[in-house]
Amino acid sequence: MNNTIETIPFENLALVFILPLTVVVILYLWSVKGGTALYGMARMVLQLVVIGYLLTFIFETENSLVVAAVLCVMMCAASWISLRPVRKSPRASYSKAFGAIALSSIATLAVVTQLVLRADPWFKPDIVIPLAGMIFANSMNSVSLAAERFDAESGRGMIYDEARREALQAALIPWVNSLFAVGIVSLPGMMTGQILSGVPPMVAVRYQMMVMCMLFGTAGISASLYLLLIRPKDDVAGT
Repeated sequence: MNNTIETIPFENLALVFILPLTVVVILYLWSVKGGTALYGMARMVLQLVVIGYLLTFIFETENSLVVAAVLCVMMCAASWISLRPVRKSPRASYSKAFGAIALSSIATLAVVTQLVLRADPWFKPDIVIPLAGMIFANSMNSVSLAAERFDAESGRGMIYDEARREALQAALIPWVNSLFAVGIVSLPGMMTGQILSGVPPMVAVRYQMMVMCMLFGTAGISASLYLLLIRPKDDVAGT
């Protein structure tokens, strides 16, 4: 198999933006605010271009402090973004979101990079940074879904234990669906990328198993930690 992947020409890459722009047009036609989606696309392009240049430098560094600083920035940003759907006092919940994301993500990252992949050195940037990005983003989305559902259920007068149960179930819906669908409905991004770059399918399968366990685990743990941390102090129900 060919072990190199072709670079996408800019003119070809531009054509793929037809798809998200179509969604933005539909949003406007249906009187839904499409500005947020348009702004998100612009940020996505800018952030990816910037990170592309930064990663070139970071992957060549031999300084663990640089890698640690990058991870801290990623965790802080993920924690703030995760509370975007929370209407009531998101600032007050920031420390709880950060704690949930940091504890679950760092533990997951340590297991995967040190026990499974045995990165050498332990902070090997081209292993730690990409995996950290996947873990932090997944943890962020899980906390965000849990926070939004807990907020909604609590607003309807549901007691803490019941709201927590509903929030955790909602946070895990995307990943439970993914566990059922992987290999039948979908070939996830990492596996697809490896196959496109010439990696044998059975090797790609092993990595994808690692990724699925990694992401499902961090999704459940981060959502659970967040929901435990926001438990009202005067609530005496069992956890």
